[in-house]
Amino acid sequence: MIIDCHGHYTTAPKALEAWRNRQIAGLEDPSVAPRASELKISDDELRETIEQNQLRLMKERGSDLTIFSPRASFMAHHIGDFNASSTWAAICNELCYRVAQLFPDNFIGAAMLPQSPGVDPKTCVPELERCVKEYGFVGINLNPDPSGGHWKEPPLSDRHWYPIYEKMVEHDIPAMVHVSTSCNACFHTTGAHYLNADTTAFMQCLTSDLFKDFPTLKFVIPHGGGAVPYHWGRFRGLAQELKKPLLKDHLLNNIFFDTCVYHQPGIDLLTKVIPVDNVLFASEMIGAVRGIDPETGHYYDDTRRYIETANISAEDRFKIFEANARRVYPRLDAALKAKGL
Repeated sequence: MIIDCHGHYTTAPKALEAWRNRQIAGLEDPSVAPRASELKISDDELRETIEQNQLRLMKERGSDLTIFSPRASFMAHHIGDFNASSTWAAICNELCYRVAQLFPDNFIGAAMLPQSPGVDPKTCVPELERCVKEYGFVGINLNPDPSGGHWKEPPLSDRHWYPIYEKMVEHDIPAMVHVSTSCNACFHTTGAHYLNADTTAFMQCLTSDLFKDFPTLKFVIPHGGGAVPYHWGRFRGLAQELKKPLLKDHLLNNIFFDTCVYHQPGIDLLTKVIPVDNVLFASEMIGAVRGIDPETGHYYDDTRRYIETANISAEDRFKIFEANARRVYPRLDAALKAKGL
């Protein structure tokens, strides 16, 4: 089975964006603010957006199951207050749940949290628990910078985040550390802010003893880990100077990297530098990089091709495609076993 651990509902019906625009307008003029019940999207509309997009590409490219979460750039936690984020997260998560219900063999949910700058993360716990208990979601997306590129929150190692970590451990779910839209002109959202955050999250964990407090906590750092694999020697050296254990003992029981790296040399580097047990297959298809690579004639985000071509064993390929995801996402593994898979 080929499990894609990084999918977003980037193709949701236009009614969702229209509702969000009304919600944003309502922050200035409450008289135009929509109620959640005013958003009407039929199952047929959901089917059409999925069948013509994600599911079509999954079939063409040969992947089986996608861990599916709301569109990352739409999370936009910097907009409005906690109440706005709470309503928006609930709507987006419900749509992903409905997609998973309509296509149970192909999609399973991961939750967006109703984060808001300066607000205690414990306010996210009810939505997290609803998605796990009622929707059967197998993970969450955690935004380390809900300010949108201004980095006003404490680092991920700070006790500020512990209410979320405690629930992650209790429910045995990992978090993909994933920022949202940048509202800082210095940082392009997908080309800079995302990769900055991937690298920053890793370094915040490296300089801390977070995993001593939470030995079973799991983070998936997307987009191949940002700069981390390319600068593995730098991080090893920094850990050594800080008198930390070797990275394999300090971080690699808890931190994993996906394969959203959109060229063969990048995947070759990732699989050579990072232990294969810490690499999970992902594509983030119909995401940040949607075009065709003129050097290969294939879509940049057709990442299965890169894994198939990488100089790794069949056993390692199986780990990347399936086994690692089942280990890092225990609730996914349980759901598959319940189906006899």
